[in-house]
Amino acid sequence: MPNALAYLMLLLWPVIATVLFRRLPPEKALVWSILAAYMLLPPLANFDLPAVPEMDKFTIANLCALVLTIWVLDERISFLPQGFVGRLLIVLYIVSPFATALTNPDAIPIVEKPVPAMRLYDSFSMISYQFIALIPFFLARHILKTEAGMKAIVGALVAAGLVYSVPMLLEARLSPQINIWVYGFFQHDFSQSMRDGGFRPMVFMPHGLWVAFFALMAAMSALVVLRTGTAEARPKNLMVFLYLLGVLYICKSVGPMVYALMLTPAILLVGRRWQLIFAAAIAAVIITYPLLRGAQLVPLDRILDYAMAYSPERHQSLQFRITNEEELLARALLKPWFGWGGYGRNLILDPGTGRILTIPDGRWIIVLGTYGWLGYIAEFGLLILPLMLLGREALLSPSRVFSRFACTVALIYAVNLVDLLPNATLIPFTWLMGGALFGYAEALATQRRSNRQAAWRAGLANANGPRTVL
Repeated sequence: MPNALAYLMLLLWPVIATVLFRRLPPEKALVWSILAAYMLLPPLANFDLPAVPEMDKFTIANLCALVLTIWVLDERISFLPQGFVGRLLIVLYIVSPFATALTNPDAIPIVEKPVPAMRLYDSFSMISYQFIALIPFFLARHILKTEAGMKAIVGALVAAGLVYSVPMLLEARLSPQINIWVYGFFQHDFSQSMRDGGFRPMVFMPHGLWVAFFALMAAMSALVVLRTGTAEARPKNLMVFLYLLGVLYICKSVGPMVYALMLTPAILLVGRRWQLIFAAAIAAVIITYPLLRGAQLVPLDRILDYAMAYSPERHQSLQFRITNEEELLARALLKPWFGWGGYGRNLILDPGTGRILTIPDGRWIIVLGTYGWLGYIAEFGLLILPLMLLGREALLSPSRVFSRFACTVALIYAVNLVDLLPNATLIPFTWLMGGALFGYAEALATQRRSNRQAAWRAGLANANGPRTVL
């Protein structure tokens, strides 16, 4: 159980966030208010209030950021994007729980205790959660869409990675203990922190996988700082990148290390326009992943063979995940459009005791089973839309010079979406990156349309110009 300090930190966060918003530039204040809460506040601890989502580290940080953006920064935030597709996806994302609740009016019979039916009361709570989850997206779309905003994201990730590396290295040596020392409890299964004769750090995050992906984001951000820095700063920046790469290695997570091998040459060698096209191609694969899985077009056997070649332990873990996903996918397809809803109704349960027989790991299967295709298209469609819009701008404007920081954020964001297939690593900072990229893509589209209209007017003026009369 969390101790008193855990709940005190949750209560104090509005004060800390207020200091950030009053003392930092708007871009840095928003980034750090979301990122620092993720890094420092206790996982799992929450205030369970009626009719609203649990007030945990994510919901408290998001609501504080919204209130302070309006109150301290005096900004007017638009909750609807410019294009029809974006508006439709946001509306579907927020209201889809209504359809889920209405189509699940019956309890699931279990001998010991039936799983309750969905009620309209539940849909209101889920809609509140959906809206709160999107707050970083809305705020970042407004505040972080500029070059300064993208640079603030990259700079914060590098600084946060350096600071967090100290407790990460300590836990890699001693085992994950800091959350116990500070907040009085261990946040996950300790056996999952042991890997290859050592330990995976967790600090104040939900799992070692989350820490490893955080280390990946910090290392790739340090790489673009190295790429864009001056010659005088290059030795220092190189040392920072290599150090953060070493920190990523000690996290002992294969996925983030594979992502690093993929992103490093992309950031160093690939042009900015092609980086955006590459990220958009990744997004296209992600949104169609359930269809590819259902049609048996994902080469699972080959992937398992690669895992076996790397480590029998990794092969066993991946095989367990795939088997669970196949069973959960079959259950999701029993209610394909609107899903099963909450209370674990999307899982396979023992009919006698109600014990959970399957464990969902990937965000995609959780959303598909809970909210059906409507919820999946709404959430993942909204997640991939910034990358698709940026890919469109890269194709339509081959001569445009894109922000190198924005391109790096797009690549990091793309692999975060890839990681939602095997894991559920969707955090407020994911939505923040997506919102920043969405706002940047909208600004590029507006500029492209303005340039086209100006060129059309100039051509029309030349065609109707003065003529020489003989």
